[in-house]
Amino acid sequence: MFQDLSDRFARIFKELRGQGKVREGHINEAMREVRRALLEADVNYKVVKEFVGRVSERAIGQKVLSSLSPDQQIIKIVHEELVTLLGAKPCGFDLSGSPASVMIVGLQGSGKTSFAAKLAVFVRKKGRRPLLVAADIYRPAAVEQLKVLARQIDVPVHAPGIDIPVVEIVESAVRVAKRDLRDAIIVDTAGRLHIDKEMMAELGSVEKVLEPEETLLVLDSMTGQEAVRVAEEFQREVDFTGVVLTKLDGDTRGGAALSVASVTGKPIKFACVGEKVGDLEAFHPDRMAGRILGMGDVLSLIEKAQETIDAKTAQDLERKLRRESFTLEDFLGELQRLRKMGPLDQVLGMIPGMKIRGIAQGDAGETELRKIEAIIRSMTPHERRDPNAIDGSRRRRIARGSGTTVQDVNRLLNQFQEMKKMMKRFTKMAGKMDFELPPS
Repeated sequence: MFQDLSDRFARIFKELRGQGKVREGHINEAMREVRRALLEADVNYKVVKEFVGRVSERAIGQKVLSSLSPDQQIIKIVHEELVTLLGAKPCGFDLSGSPASVMIVGLQGSGKTSFAAKLAVFVRKKGRRPLLVAADIYRPAAVEQLKVLARQIDVPVHAPGIDIPVVEIVESAVRVAKRDLRDAIIVDTAGRLHIDKEMMAELGSVEKVLEPEETLLVLDSMTGQEAVRVAEEFQREVDFTGVVLTKLDGDTRGGAALSVASVTGKPIKFACVGEKVGDLEAFHPDRMAGRILGMGDVLSLIEKAQETIDAKTAQDLERKLRRESFTLEDFLGELQRLRKMGPLDQVLGMIPGMKIRGIAQGDAGETELRKIEAIIRSMTPHERRDPNAIDGSRRRRIARGSGTTVQDVNRLLNQFQEMKKMMKRFTKMAGKMDFELPPS
C-alpha cells in the first residue's frame, strides 16, 4: 500500500538527516522532491501545489531551522499536513436509523458488490443484523455474486428478481427488514460504465424510498486521478456522505486517496485492503499518514490482534518470550496467526520500523510461508527448540530435506531472531485486551 510513495519519502528524509545543519536551501530542495513524488503518485496537481506550499511555509520558519532536530520537525509538519489532506480526522459511520440503511453507488467494476458484503461483516461486528439488497437488475452476475458472498458470510440477501423495478425491490426490502428484525439495510445499486442521466435518476428514486443514513461512493483507487474525476461528476448529481476506496492494498502510488477528500470535501470512510470479506478498514487519516511516512500504525495492529488473538494465547506467548522459550514451532505459529490478520506486508507495515526481509506481498508472501514451514518441518525437535545447535552440516541437511538452499535456512534463522524481538513488543500490546481504542 502506497509503497512507491513511502519509499520516495524515506529517501527525501534520509537526505535531510544527512545534513549537519538544515538550511533553507535544503528545505527547498526537499520540497521539490516532495512535489515530484506526489505528482508521480498521480495526486491532483492543485492538491500538490497547496500541500507543498503549506509545508514549505511552516518548514522555513525560524523555529524549525533553529531546532536541534530540524529533520524530525519537518517530518512532523509533513505528517500533520498529510493528515489534513486525507481528511483531518476520522468521520463516523451513521447507523442511527431503525433500521439503518446504506446505499452503495459507483461505476461498474469499482468493487461495489464485494464492498457490500464486506460492509455487512463490518456492521455485524458492531452488533447489527444486516440485510443485503441486490438492486443491480442490469447486471445479472451482480445478483449472483451478492448471493454467493452472502452465503459465505451467512447474511440474508433480498433478491426478488431482475424483472422487478429497482424502487419496488428497495421498498420490499425495507418491509422484509422490519419483519425479520434486521436493523441494517445495505443496498447494492447498479453501476454503469459511465455516468448518465438514467442512472442518476434511478439513484434519486431509490434515495427517496430508502432515505439512507449513509450514501457511499465506491471508487477504484488503482485508477488514480480518474477516480477523483468520477467522484466530482457523482458529486454534481448525488449527495453522497462519504467515499470508499477499493483495491487500496494494490495501490502503490496513492493518488486517489491523497486527492479525493481535498477535491470533493467528502471524507474517506472505508478502505478495502484485500479480497477477503474481512479485509475492510475504517479509514483513519492520521493512521494512514503514519503508514505513508513509515511511522507504522500500532492502533490498527492492536485492533486486528484483538480480533484474532485471544487473551490466553497472548499471555502464553508473552510468558514464553519472557522466559526465552520461544521456539521455531512458535515462530511458525505466529507467522500463520499474522497471516490471518491480513497480508503479511500490510501487517508488518503497521509496526514502526518493522520490515522482515524475505517476506513479500501477495502470492510471493504465501510461497515464502510455505518455504518456512518446509524448513521447520525438516528440523529435529531438538533443533526447533534450540536453533543455536544448528551448525553448518545440520543446515545443509535441513536444506536438502526441505527442497531449499542453505541460504534459505540462514535467512529463516535470521528472521527468527528478528521475529523474537518484534513479538516481544507486539504481545505486550496485544495481550492488553482492555486497551482503550479510539471509536471506529
